[in-house]
Amino acid sequence: MTRRTLDRRTFVRTTAALGVTTALAGCGGSGDGGDGGSGGSGGSDGSDGSDGSDGSDGSDGGSGDQQYLSEEPDYGGFLDDATNYERTADMTDADSVAVDVGAGDGLAFGPAAVAVSSGTTVTWEWTGEGGQHNVAGSDGNFESETVGEAGHTFEHTFEESGVHTYVCTPHEAVGMKGAVYVE
Repeated sequence: MTRRTLDRRTFVRTTAALGVTTALAGCGGSGDGGDGGSGGSGGSDGSDGSDGSDGSDGSDGGSGDQQYLSEEPDYGGFLDDATNYERTADMTDADSVAVDVGAGDGLAFGPAAVAVSSGTTVTWEWTGEGGQHNVAGSDGNFESETVGEAGHTFEHTFEESGVHTYVCTPHEAVGMKGAVYVE
């Protein structure tokens, strides 16, 4: 009998596979996680939510009246395997924007993609879930320290138009990715 040791790479791969399996288990449903009402799917089908939806589409962004861009930016496939990316939250009218670090199952940014206006400050706030996280711009323009304490914050002001992608370096392999689209 051969005895194998569990190295970091094997552990991360196994953990990622379990995380993806768990995440996908809820993706194929037919809307059985509603609020007990007799209404339709409201808002989770790409509509603007003006059909009386109550925000029960699985988002963890707080308010049920979250607005989304009518046309998604081209992320070049970067967010294809992101943990909780569905659509880009439209926050272009806000002076500052908050993004949770450790959202959902603790291994996601919430929301995963936001649209802001030039000059907007984005503040990432740690939830304390999912272990130690950081926020690292893919282009190297910004990077926070790696911490796990709830309430820790990191901010960056986006001046340049376009798509700015970022990851949590320790959890990039499991899809902890995000994007800021600057109009």
